[in-house]
Amino acid sequence: MKTIFKYKIDKSIFICILLFAIISIITIYSSQTILKEEYQNLAMKQAIWYLVGGFIVYCMLILGNRGILKHIWILYIIGNISLFGLFFFGTSINDAKCWYTIKGIGTIQPSEFMKIILILTLAKMIHDFHQNFSNPTIKEEFIFLMKAGIIIIIPCILTFLQPDTGVVLIYLLISVVMLFIGGIRYRWFVLLFLCLGIGVGSVLIIYFMNTDLFIKIFGTSFFLRVDRLLDWSNKSGFQLTNGITAIGSAGLFGHGFRQTPIYFPEAQTDFIFAVYASNFGLIGCLLLLSLIAFFDIRLSLTAIHSHSNINKYIIGGILGMLIYQQLQNIGMTFGLMPITGITLPFISYGGSSLLSYMIMVGIIFNISNEDVKFAK
Repeated sequence: MKTIFKYKIDKSIFICILLFAIISIITIYSSQTILKEEYQNLAMKQAIWYLVGGFIVYCMLILGNRGILKHIWILYIIGNISLFGLFFFGTSINDAKCWYTIKGIGTIQPSEFMKIILILTLAKMIHDFHQNFSNPTIKEEFIFLMKAGIIIIIPCILTFLQPDTGVVLIYLLISVVMLFIGGIRYRWFVLLFLCLGIGVGSVLIIYFMNTDLFIKIFGTSFFLRVDRLLDWSNKSGFQLTNGITAIGSAGLFGHGFRQTPIYFPEAQTDFIFAVYASNFGLIGCLLLLSLIAFFDIRLSLTAIHSHSNINKYIIGGILGMLIYQQLQNIGMTFGLMPITGITLPFISYGGSSLLSYMIMVGIIFNISNEDVKFAK
């Protein structure tokens, strides 16, 4: 059996992940000062999740990306079944059934893993399409887009009904980025955004003109989600106000480790950046943002230097997802984006999300290892 020592992993990415792990565990430990008693072991749990994630990366290096892509359709079916099963066996938290509860382990969120499955599925579809049609006609491209649309819409509907609008947006963003990188004609994107504009515009017109009709057509749950998204710009709300206060009072060097000055909800997940900023100030924030930017640039260079188109598609999907989540999470902490429950990759607490990111790291290491072998 091959061992990890036969692989040339990207040292710069490895160092980034190691620094993310240290920052994550330290910041979650700091957040425990404003969390309830039952959440006082989250830092230890995050450390364990990182260790489990490291083992998963090791397994990914042994398995290789080809083995995963070979069975991606089976994984796609399993992923959708797991999303569907939430309606019957899921645990309801904050009026959403997004998690399975496993005794002795905690909660597992299938949509986190579905993001990876969707990236790999679309990458294989795009790659196979270009293999079969080197110069596709508009009709051939249209048929392909219809097939891709079906593959995308199934997890979107299942996740939307949980309800989890934030993850649905990530699915759609991943899809658009990958199809764009995949060389699909620009006219389809123009048509897509035109249709989206008409659709969203129509929904908003009904929302503003006749609330009762909107609720009758779309339901109360969707009305509340739209209302929450549209209400973010007034920058009101206990969580946002206290988060901004904690950040704004931190100064250059922050209040100090475990010195978060004010309480705000979801400090260990959605508002983890507010905890970090309040503890380590502007200088600490600049260091973290530089690390995130370096990591993203390194992934971009890995995609550019890759000799395989399917690898470019995969990294493109991963990058699109990560950058969106980074901008969304940090932006909503400052009131620049709506609060959608999107966590900060590699930093926020969460077993399912962290393990999904570590699977992505394993995929990236496999890609960089393939490029080393190709160069030889």
